[in-house]
Amino acid sequence: MFLARPFVVGAPHFPWRWHHERGTAGGPPPYRAAMQPSMLELEVTGEVFWWRGPAPFHFVAVGPEDAEEIRALAAVVTYGWGMIPAVVTLGATTLPTSLFAKDGGYVVPVKVALRRAEGVELGDVVTLGVRIG
Repeated sequence: MFLARPFVVGAPHFPWRWHHERGTAGGPPPYRAAMQPSMLELEVTGEVFWWRGPAPFHFVAVGPEDAEEIRALAAVVTYGWGMIPAVVTLGATTLPTSLFAKDGGYVVPVKVALRRAEGVELGDVVTLGVRIG
């Protein structure tokens, strides 16, 4: 037999309702706003390589100095499993993605849409703009 959670009148059943009732609709609670990291913008240059890891299989490795900067923000911006949400720009194309932790550093996925739009192939050396936060 399925027992549904009892409905309590006036209880905050949805996060957006809770924020709306307290006058902060459309934004995080005040304590979360203070925890937001400052934005980190990096320029990553490297060869596109294939890794039989999570899809999309084509990646560019982040240099050790930039990996240290990312690691400093990782605990605040990650959504789990070492994934770091980011926005990546290659040429005139910008797409959201997530950086993967690999071998003590990070790799930037080069999605199929990004590769097709900019004509990037396996082994090409590319410069990516990476924005985190």
